Amino acid sequence: MLRIEHGATDYQVFQRDERDEAVIAVSGQCPVNSTDVVQVQIATEDNQLQHWREAGKAAAGRWQASILLQTGGPYTVRLRLQHQPEEVVEVKQVLVGDLWVLAGQSNMEGVGDLIDVEQPHPLVHNYTMAESWEVAQEPLHWLCCSVDPAHNPDGAILTEEQHAEWHRTRSKGAGLGLSFAKAMVEATGVPIGLVPCAHGGTSMSQWSPDLAYLGGGSLYGSMLRRVKAVGGRVKGVLWYQGESDANPTDAPLFAERFIRLVERVRADFYSPALPFYTVQIGRFVVAMTHEGELAWNQLQDTQRRLAEQIPHTAVVASVDLELDDLIHIGTQGLKRLGKRLAKVALRELFGRSDIQRGPRLIGAFVDNLEGTRIRVRFADVNGRLTAAGRISGFSIRTAHHHPYRIIYKMEVDKASPTDVLLHLTEPCPKNAFLWYGFGIDPYCNLVDEADMAAPMFGPVPIQRA
Repeated sequence: MLRIEHGATDYQVFQRDERDEAVIAVSGQCPVNSTDVVQVQIATEDNQLQHWREAGKAAAGRWQASILLQTGGPYTVRLRLQHQPEEVVEVKQVLVGDLWVLAGQSNMEGVGDLIDVEQPHPLVHNYTMAESWEVAQEPLHWLCCSVDPAHNPDGAILTEEQHAEWHRTRSKGAGLGLSFAKAMVEATGVPIGLVPCAHGGTSMSQWSPDLAYLGGGSLYGSMLRRVKAVGGRVKGVLWYQGESDANPTDAPLFAERFIRLVERVRADFYSPALPFYTVQIGRFVVAMTHEGELAWNQLQDTQRRLAEQIPHTAVVASVDLELDDLIHIGTQGLKRLGKRLAKVALRELFGRSDIQRGPRLIGAFVDNLEGTRIRVRFADVNGRLTAAGRISGFSIRTAHHHPYRIIYKMEVDKASPTDVLLHLTEPCPKNAFLWYGFGIDPYCNLVDEADMAAPMFGPVPIQRA
């Protein structure tokens, strides 16, 4: 009888190619004396059956086959030997679509309350940290089940009973990945496979590609190994990290480290234009030195700028979303954040020209002869800018970050609704700078009509005509 050992398992998602198909190489054991043809039959969810056809050969106790599947599913793949048609093995719930890596630290790993979480979708599967495929459900990340020391240093693997008990009692762990995937499937019909690789509290140094030689002993090595395990090709990477580097020592090095990470991921995944979509870090409700707060803002602004410098990248903002604790975004905010990332992917990868990336700062300009009005110009806005209540988050400051308390009104320009007007009590001082989201715990609420939030920025020079 045939036995499948490599190439396909139940619920697996295969990355489609440019022709909207996947060629799957499957192999395993068979009776030692078999010299036969391996046949395959594909069944769809509505029980439409293909005819049995030749897919490979068997000889000397081994067999291999090549199976072509179109984008879609779920499929049941059945295999048999031509001269032993009664003995059939099968792989169930197979999908062909797009694979996305989830990487970074805790807000990507997911720390949202497991209350009113995103519900599963039959066309969204998850490659668990226990190295198996399943229908994706919250929580996606189970570090305790990883075979890699980078995620599970003591190597203790939960028993089925322990895992069932933790499933029953675990109260935290919702993330953004499932929301992203469902939004993609519902907009395109293309199945999604998620590959969770995030780990809370980790820094860019810990994610360094230079540690890849450690294999599963490093975060990068573990990610690379897991991508190889699912076929070696993915559609893109979703990245949410930076809180651990938002300090005076590491923030100035973030750009160099991030650029190197993207370059190495693209090289190691054999995809020079691999999409790399990131989240700008949000708020942190904690006492911090002035230097620490400036480092936090520096890293946020670096993330914004990098998305404009590195091809095939983008950033979405999170500064407007509610927290569940001092630093972690809550479940409902994570759902919104996943949808924001999906909008970027739909525009960039599926030609959805009706979707904009979300508000992107063009500049700040003195807008009247008296110097008492500042125009903040944005591009890539969906419809018009808006805010719940009065707009909040903008401040005008000196080069040394001291505030000018001269803004008395902030509004969306009625004639140009992708711009914000700041009305001042006196002329804007020379050499003044504009910020949006100064400090580590600002209140910012500017979004567009597609719920794409304006990113934190600053310092930005205020220009004069």
